[in-house]
Amino acid sequence: MKKVAVRLLIFTLLLPVVVVFVGYYYLRGVTPALPPLQLFIRGQILTMDNTNRIVPAMAVRGERVEALGSDDEILALRQPGTVVYDLNRKTLLPGFIDAHGHFPGTGLSAVGTDLSSPPLGAIRSISDIQQHLAEAVKTGNDADWLFGFGYDDSLLREKRHPDRHDLDAVSATRPIYLMHSSGHLAVVNSAGLRRAGVSAETTDPEGGVIVREGSTAQPSGLLLEHATDLVAAQAMDFSSLDFLSMVDAARDQYLAAGVTTLQSGGVDSRLLNGLYWLSKFQRIPQRVLAWPLADKVESLLNNGILRLDDFQSDKFSASAIKIIVDGSIQGYTAYLSEPYYQQQAGTSDAAYRGFSRYKQNELSAQVKALHCKNYQLALHGNGDAAIDMVLTAIEYAQQACPRADARPVLVHGQMARTDQIVRMKKSGITPSFFSAHTYFWGNRHRDQFLGPERGERISPLAEAVAADLRFTVHLDSPVVPMDMARLLWSSVTRKTRSGELLGTEQRINTMQALRAVTIDAAWQSFKEQDIGSLEVGKLADMVLLDRNPLANDENLLNFKVDQVWIGGRCYFQRGRNECNVISNESRK
Repeated sequence: MKKVAVRLLIFTLLLPVVVVFVGYYYLRGVTPALPPLQLFIRGQILTMDNTNRIVPAMAVRGERVEALGSDDEILALRQPGTVVYDLNRKTLLPGFIDAHGHFPGTGLSAVGTDLSSPPLGAIRSISDIQQHLAEAVKTGNDADWLFGFGYDDSLLREKRHPDRHDLDAVSATRPIYLMHSSGHLAVVNSAGLRRAGVSAETTDPEGGVIVREGSTAQPSGLLLEHATDLVAAQAMDFSSLDFLSMVDAARDQYLAAGVTTLQSGGVDSRLLNGLYWLSKFQRIPQRVLAWPLADKVESLLNNGILRLDDFQSDKFSASAIKIIVDGSIQGYTAYLSEPYYQQQAGTSDAAYRGFSRYKQNELSAQVKALHCKNYQLALHGNGDAAIDMVLTAIEYAQQACPRADARPVLVHGQMARTDQIVRMKKSGITPSFFSAHTYFWGNRHRDQFLGPERGERISPLAEAVAADLRFTVHLDSPVVPMDMARLLWSSVTRKTRSGELLGTEQRINTMQALRAVTIDAAWQSFKEQDIGSLEVGKLADMVLLDRNPLANDENLLNFKVDQVWIGGRCYFQRGRNECNVISNESRK
């Protein structure tokens, strides 16, 4: 018995070690070799430094840039074991930085049913949604939530949201949850509402709306903003294996898009921990910027349970606290100063202009409390009334606790007015514009949601340039796909899906757009000393394109990413499972 007890004690002591070892072995990613010296010659290297210098050659020693210059100057550094890349006149530039997104959201197809409409998917009607869900419901059982994502009511033939009755026709017993393409709305069937305890007696949560059926109190199934919180925690409680599948899919999509620094903009403590450890284990090779969501973490921060300093590494940063002030223009939940141009089908309130999740005094108090504790803040504001609230809250916080370089971020800022641009410049606010909306929703913003005058000036990039206001641009993936070429092209051309131009006076040039996803995106998150440009001493995060994006708009839209390096290590090569060396040290 004594031997058994000793063995049991040893097993008990070793079990945590075994679990950690097995977990590390299963979760760890592949770390490519790091050559001691790499030379890149005969290229067009866009440094994105203060002068936008372009050079033909560069040397990388270990993880960092050692020298830039002519081919002869760089080749003179060659020594035994040096890896030499002949770029063959292709364009090399700093790796793209995701200024705002929701990693690993682009991997949702690994766990749910994609209900996107053209040009992203095939859904054109509520009947199409039902057919896709009917296929998905054949797997799993009634205990499992059926999850769908990406539907857009404004692109459906019926021009309305599906309701619980539409989803009940798919299954009256299995709970169904559909996330709108904006991420700010959801539709739930009757079984899902029952599972979540949402009924006619449930009151609207603050900052959210449970849409009712006609003049009754019975939920229609459509949930707006904070009302989605009543169900989402259950419906999106994905397993660990599902989460890994999402991460792997999203990681590969971001690498193929040339993204070397990604962002998860609005995480709770659970997702923050998961992303941090996957980064530590190199399952996510990119640098990660996580924005904890104030609603989810503020109390944990205040009582010391959560410390953001514990989530810092060479590749991971819990960089800013995010606050969501309003919703989505296409979801009719963005907070506007004037009514929507056309009201949503089935509604009769001509004065409706969306709503805020906060009262001004509540928002100002929360922003002040976090700002005075030296946190960087990122505030989601789409409608111009919400932007007013954001600016007022930040100005109030700065007056209470002046900080010379706080760099608060206005996320989206689609309807920013001229006077608001001036206030941002004065208060040191960095707007991150969702400029790809000019393509994906531009026509509908102009013709349906905002009208011609307001629609023409969404994401006013040129106005920010004229005001010398530093800004970034983003995709908000998975709201739209992770496609950096489309983002840059949209910022430069402002072409809509119909080929029309939307607000030509707000166009910027290609170099300005590139800066918004490289050095200015690094600056937004206080990372400009290490990433965002190719300069001596900086980390060698780089992307090689198959064509020159500066040549013309067609090249900008259609470029392909050939290779991606992060800290000098090559993590991606188009068409191959692993990177190969274009040339080597033996080149004379």
